Amino acid sequence: MHRPPPRLSAPDWFTADDSALNIALVYPMQGPGGIFGPTCEACARLAVEEVNKAGGVLGRELRLVEVDGGAPPGEVAAQVEALVETGVVQGVTGWHISSVRQAVAPRIAHRVPYVYTALYEGGENTEGVYLTSETPAWQLLPAMRLLAEARRVRRWFVVGNDYVWPRRSAHAARRYVRECGGRVCGEAYLPLGTEEFGEVLRRIEHTDADAVLMLLVGSDGVRFNRAFAAAGLDQRCLRLSTLMDENMLLGSGPDATADLFSTAGFFTSLADRNSMDFHGSYADRYGADAPVPGSLGESCYEGVLLLAALVERARTLDVGAIGAAAENVSYEGPRGLIGLDGRHARQRIYLAQADGLDFTVLAQLRSPHDLL
Repeated sequence: MHRPPPRLSAPDWFTADDSALNIALVYPMQGPGGIFGPTCEACARLAVEEVNKAGGVLGRELRLVEVDGGAPPGEVAAQVEALVETGVVQGVTGWHISSVRQAVAPRIAHRVPYVYTALYEGGENTEGVYLTSETPAWQLLPAMRLLAEARRVRRWFVVGNDYVWPRRSAHAARRYVRECGGRVCGEAYLPLGTEEFGEVLRRIEHTDADAVLMLLVGSDGVRFNRAFAAAGLDQRCLRLSTLMDENMLLGSGPDATADLFSTAGFFTSLADRNSMDFHGSYADRYGADAPVPGSLGESCYEGVLLLAALVERARTLDVGAIGAAAENVSYEGPRGLIGLDGRHARQRIYLAQADGLDFTVLAQLRSPHDLL
């Protein structure tokens, strides 16, 4: 039976006097991605505080309205649309999986700017959507090339969740593997929330795979890492993930991260001026016991900064005017000086190897100048 979307009332603090600019922060509070929830919220709130300290956006205070991006995509989209429709929010950002983005974007992107911060499969072209994170061509292809050269990896097994990002990323990976002189010798796609990996591990063991491409979200990846190591497969197969941050390493434990590689635009172990400034501000604000600001949570900091820069540059909240001015937008954050190529952020991409519960950055795979 079809249920109408829930009716949402404005938050207690909401007023319609244009004194604030209200942004929906859509991030997972449940499900496999819930492991990233605390750091997503913390990083976004830090960015909001810094933007407001610098004068806000169009002279208005920036505020966040939280939405659970871990709920079913249709429910998330209905909630976000209601917030936009009632005038509670004038923009949307946050980390959430691609199936949520695909449900949200058609409903709101033509009305308010929408900055999507999660790495994704590529190809998003909805008017009004801006993207701060990585795509397979930028992170997966160069990582596979480097591993083929340095580790002579030729035979890949793909393990992913069963939705759009893993399947489309795997489609790209098949082509990349061929370009690197290898082949994909097996694939498996599992529902979000999978807890049992025995059958998949047996399939990997019975192939001649020397590497596994992990396209698993959050706690699913954590459980896979533990099972993979317990089966002894970490002694014969390296793992590469395009969605693996320090919070997932902590969840996996040091005995489950041997020969595990990740590729992303940000790692906490990076030690340049921009990242060190960010870590200092984060530690000052939240203290030593705060959630680790890995690449996925940190992306929400980027999302707030980009949304603020887009609106400031256009000097209006009009989606069309923002789009017309977007090519001239830039901002400086933890990932360095960021500009846009189309509606995608140009940024550095790195390959890192797990070292217990942290990452050692091995190489820069892509420069922000590659598309210039």
